[in-house]
Amino acid sequence: MFKLLSEYDPQGDQPKAIDDLVQGIEKSYRFQTLLGVTGSGKTFTMANVIAKINRPTLVLSPNKILAVQLYNEFKEFFPENKVEFFVSYYDYYQPEAYIPSRDIYIEKNADINDVLVKMRLSTLKSVLTRRDVIVVSSVSAIYASGNPDDFSNINLYLRVGESYPRRNILLKLGKMQYTRQEKDFIGGTFRWKGEFLEIFPPYEDFGIRITFFDDEVERIEAFDVFNRTIIEEFDKIVIYPAKEFVTSDEKILSAISEIEKELIKQIDYFKREGKLLEAQRIEQRTRQDIEFLQTLGYCKGIENYSRFFDGRQPGDSPWTLLDYFDDDFVTFIDESHIAVPQLRAMFRGDYARKKNLVDYGFRLPAALDNRPLRFDEFLDKTNQIIFVSATPGPFEMEISEQVVEQIIRPTGLIDPEVVVKPTEGQVDDFISEVNNVVEKGERALAVVLTKKDAEILSDHLNLLGIKSLYLHSELDTIERAEVVKKLRNGEIDVVVGVNLLREGLDLPEVSLVAVMDADREGFLRSETTLIQTIGRAARNINGKVLLYADRITEAMKTAISETNRRRKIQMKYNQDNNITPKSIIKKLPEDIFAPFKESEIKEDDFIFAVEENISPQDYLALLEEKMYEAASELRYEDAARYRDEIKRITRKYNIQQS
Repeated sequence: MFKLLSEYDPQGDQPKAIDDLVQGIEKSYRFQTLLGVTGSGKTFTMANVIAKINRPTLVLSPNKILAVQLYNEFKEFFPENKVEFFVSYYDYYQPEAYIPSRDIYIEKNADINDVLVKMRLSTLKSVLTRRDVIVVSSVSAIYASGNPDDFSNINLYLRVGESYPRRNILLKLGKMQYTRQEKDFIGGTFRWKGEFLEIFPPYEDFGIRITFFDDEVERIEAFDVFNRTIIEEFDKIVIYPAKEFVTSDEKILSAISEIEKELIKQIDYFKREGKLLEAQRIEQRTRQDIEFLQTLGYCKGIENYSRFFDGRQPGDSPWTLLDYFDDDFVTFIDESHIAVPQLRAMFRGDYARKKNLVDYGFRLPAALDNRPLRFDEFLDKTNQIIFVSATPGPFEMEISEQVVEQIIRPTGLIDPEVVVKPTEGQVDDFISEVNNVVEKGERALAVVLTKKDAEILSDHLNLLGIKSLYLHSELDTIERAEVVKKLRNGEIDVVVGVNLLREGLDLPEVSLVAVMDADREGFLRSETTLIQTIGRAARNINGKVLLYADRITEAMKTAISETNRRRKIQMKYNQDNNITPKSIIKKLPEDIFAPFKESEIKEDDFIFAVEENISPQDYLALLEEKMYEAASELRYEDAARYRDEIKRITRKYNIQQS
């Protein structure tokens, strides 16, 4: 059962919206839309619906920074239930590609974030093993993942009092892609010393110790990997795979056979077409992959052969996160006006890139089936969907069996005043407005047209003593979350961005939003975009929006008109109910990655090798010794590393230093 914890009760339009949506679920409505203005508490409404329907839930977000925010909020609402985070595990990703016009082949290059890998594995395990789970995900949910049957069935099950041959356990851990290590404290490894087997699942914050007497399991315990203390004792345990993609030896042999068949067929095709270079290229590359699969059970780019491992036919949809859920799960698509077009576009872009690789002999045709879901496949794999947006698109409005409006904010806040100013001198005028905002201890956002503009304006503000940072797509997931956190806690006064500032940023400290060159028509200045941007100032009682423009475009006219319509409704409600508006007060969320970072204790984190069972106090003594030694030898960078490690351990274990 979901248990919603909140010091607030639903207010304003929220009670009716919650009841209407729950009734829609109970009436088996396939599609519904929650049309909620910015700051009306749409997330709180979603949380109440989840608590009332008690079903596994997927919350889809169109970008990672909004996903971080949603994850934080649902963690606060449901501390006793499982809230998971599922986004792409790449900080940097350059996909494999071929550009025929320039005869350039680009090899896949990626920077994998181990923290996000761990969170994904935790998600898969939770969805398979419990019902009270909420998964906050980006569009990564529609991309290929491992076969849920393999992930669920290829596991290690142990029970106290039963016997298990050690060889069988070692073989099973190998198939689950755990590696044997004697020193490293990292997820996905195990070690066996005498009667003790210690396993470090990558999806947990602790290690598992199994004590044997011969082949019989005597005790199963969870323990802290640093100070070795026992956390909990179990009667039985299930250890899940160390990676998303796992498969059996039988499937590898079967896949190799199918790969060879498709290779022969593709070579024949190229030769018939007179494409001898392509025929030679595909044979050389694929033969090398087959050799790696035969010897290691793995090869670079193995995901391009996923159809053979899964036993799928050409064109069949891949396994995704959606396949891990029970059939009755409910999907919320947040900021649906952006997320729905995004879901539609993923397949087309992926197909165009991969087709070039196939046509020119870099990949077998099977690579086309390592892909995101088509939009129709996404709809087939989901159950009931609730679209959530302040500006729903035409698709959502047409397909929904019920549209629920949520215009009144619980705080009584009304939509911000919108002021149009000329573009001449817009930067100087904005700086003057920002200075007034900073004096009141509030924050500001500036929306520009390009990444370069964002960087230039941010640098200019800093030169004038206004603390500023820019926010755009080149920053990785964690860096973007840090920028928003710094704005909220007052480390900076202004954030400058392009379009990342539009969708669902919950920033109650922001009282000023400026849109530079608002009359430049296009996607970045459409009516939907402008309404979303205006909403960023709607969580503060002093909210104000500046549109710098030399003419009123149709998009501006529509956005201003809709804002004024909502303001009238909100002001009348406040007057009729004697409500005095007040700014939203919301505490700063903790770093969502912190628990995953702290649990990843690697040998490198220790700076130097240490003995097992060492206490934090003894470890500190060793660190101090090393720090003074490095300083005496003029190795100041090493000394600084030891000093920082001393501070980290002191904070983590709350040790008082003399």
